[in-house]
Amino acid sequence: MSDSEVVIPEDEQDEAEEMVEVEIVDNDDANPEDAPEEIAPGLPERTTFLDYLLSPIVRLQIGSGAEATTLHAHQALLTRSPYLASACDQFSETTAIRQIDLPNDDLEATSSVLEYLYRNDYFPALSSNSAMEYDSTIPSPDNEGIALLRHARVYTLAERLGLPQLAQLARKKIHLTQSTAKCEIAYARFVYKETSPDDNEMRKPVASFWATRSHALRHEAEQEFRRMCLEFPQFAFDVLSLVLDAQERRSQTSTSGGPGTVRKRQRMSQI
Repeated sequence: MSDSEVVIPEDEQDEAEEMVEVEIVDNDDANPEDAPEEIAPGLPERTTFLDYLLSPIVRLQIGSGAEATTLHAHQALLTRSPYLASACDQFSETTAIRQIDLPNDDLEATSSVLEYLYRNDYFPALSSNSAMEYDSTIPSPDNEGIALLRHARVYTLAERLGLPQLAQLARKKIHLTQSTAKCEIAYARFVYKETSPDDNEMRKPVASFWATRSHALRHEAEQEFRRMCLEFPQFAFDVLSLVLDAQERRSQTSTSGGPGTVRKRQRMSQI
């Protein structure tokens, strides 16, 4: 026997279609947490070197008067320095000539800063973790401290411009630079003149160098060292403090007894 055919009245068909439509609308109002995650979320924007090159050109006026020199750099690179970024904030879209005046800065040091902003290093660049490129302009021996002073000026300028990574790089190059006693005196004079009294990163190694090299003071740079002490009493005090600390440690080591013993206080003579 054949199955009987089921016929749905037209009015019931219309009601069924409406129910389906309602269900579809309800699905659109589902909980957003149940929605599938995006397969390819948007990637963060990356600043490219081209973005730097497309930024406006800024003039840097180094020095003052007839000896002033003008350098040029892209604004987007200069803004890596908080100090220079603040100066660039003064420019508007209608500024015809974008210029930053640096009347008291060293030209060569400023050039090294710009070189670092473009290529993350400056000449002489690091050839390895413990060596730098050869610089034919540095005499041998370098008694005037040309190489050391170059990196010292970059360090102090990097500190002022708010570039700590550049300051760290310059400090590393200082430690890699070959020097003489007279060269070290020239470097010490610059450090104690240009750095703040609480800058232990630069001052302490200088004082420690001279505190542990008395032979160099007597035979290579005695007069220069004497003038340095008279010009910067803080330098003389720092060196003397380190010498006395070393002598005290040696004295304690030589007079201390074995474990569990106490060093006796020297008895004063009685009248």
